[in-house]
Amino acid sequence: MTVPEFDAVIIGSGFGGLCAAVRLKQAGIDNFVILEKDAQFGGTWQVNTYPGCAVDIPSHMYSFSFAPNPNWTRRLASQAELLDYTRAIVRDFGLAPHLRLGTAYEGAQFEEEGGYWRLRTSAGPLTAKCVVSALGAMNRAALPALPGMESFGGPSFHSSRWNHDVDLRGKRVAVIGNGASAIQFVPQIAPIVAQLDVYQRTAQWIVPRHDRAIGPRERSLLARLAPLRLLYRAFNYTIYEANAPLYLYLPRLFRLAHAVGLRHLHRQVADPLLRRQLTPDYTMGCKRVLVMSDYYPALTRANVSLVTSAVAEVRANSIVGADGVERPVDVLIYATGFHVGHALGSIEVRGRGGKRLFEHDQDCYKGCAVAGFPNYFTVTGPNSGLGHNSMIYMIESSVNYVVEAIKAIRAQGLHSVDVKADVQRDFVATVHKKLRGTVWSSGCKSWYLDGRGRNYAVWPGFTFTYRWATRRFDIGNYIVRS
Repeated sequence: MTVPEFDAVIIGSGFGGLCAAVRLKQAGIDNFVILEKDAQFGGTWQVNTYPGCAVDIPSHMYSFSFAPNPNWTRRLASQAELLDYTRAIVRDFGLAPHLRLGTAYEGAQFEEEGGYWRLRTSAGPLTAKCVVSALGAMNRAALPALPGMESFGGPSFHSSRWNHDVDLRGKRVAVIGNGASAIQFVPQIAPIVAQLDVYQRTAQWIVPRHDRAIGPRERSLLARLAPLRLLYRAFNYTIYEANAPLYLYLPRLFRLAHAVGLRHLHRQVADPLLRRQLTPDYTMGCKRVLVMSDYYPALTRANVSLVTSAVAEVRANSIVGADGVERPVDVLIYATGFHVGHALGSIEVRGRGGKRLFEHDQDCYKGCAVAGFPNYFTVTGPNSGLGHNSMIYMIESSVNYVVEAIKAIRAQGLHSVDVKADVQRDFVATVHKKLRGTVWSSGCKSWYLDGRGRNYAVWPGFTFTYRWATRRFDIGNYIVRS
């Protein structure tokens, strides 16, 4: 009988993967590796280095409960500080020996006779009793299929792969997209470019960004007084969690938040035409609510134009809009988001009977397990995302469940655990029933929805209800083979 090399292989070195690694070590499980396709670890905050990149959740919430950081210098941390935090996690918890950098995960096959996984990687095959997928939803850049885009003669890149070798000073720049990354980097590059054209498909709801510096005295107090640090974290959690009813039960009350968004727009944009172009026509919260205070002012600059006409054609040195206007371009930047849904099934993972993971749907039990894929676990998988609070809380909840499952497999010497198909089916049905009537079902098109219009991304409840659902590994809901 083949004995697998590792108790677990973790896929991805972002917050989810690092959290899983720490919790495995704390559980006394040291025989694991972390696969990372890039040359450096850190996930989102290692990859996204565009100007102005930062988090929109308070820093003290965007950190692990078991590794508080009293030294955040801003309420909303920058990419550089967040990356430094992941480095501290790797250093402080001794994760470096477990990292396999520059090793892409290419697929896996469950060996039914032995009860383990054969993994294919760019560095060769591996075997593991369990797989913990912490790929993250936003790891595959989405590029639009624009006519003629391959003929563009100047530099072009996606915002998540920012080309820092390209000097934008004095250049004519076109930005395709106006989502979460664009509203952060547009204000940074607008003052230095000659002309900036921002192509907008859909107006976004944007609210003010309440950021501030955290001074040395405050940092010192938070470092020395653990109760104060816990209180500060709990305060921020409560403030954000209080928004959940707007998303879940009372979407009509979002009209109050509408007023905040519209007031923000009207205060910063005087031109009535530009205001109309920037006013969303869907219910706030249906798409991700964006947080930024200097995006609107950037659009009012003399050298910046908002283009609401679709792109008809990309040429060697210009873009032609559906309005027939040809606009010259030196540099083309795609701020077009990610293939969130496709990322789930982008890698060939074969379970029992050769079934492919997420080939036809994104059904998942508690965001952690999929029927037919024994000993294969996901960290914050389908329907465990949020629109109102910190995903770090959800990651810790998910990881707790996954690690408890791995501990049970090891302690009992089990061949495999596989969530029962009817249990998963009932769970998914309950989730989608709860999603009816929420703000995400109010009719807009968003990345939360799959090709059939089903919301596969969001958890339909308070974050503490997810914590409760994942508090223990409910082995009775699994097919257990000894």
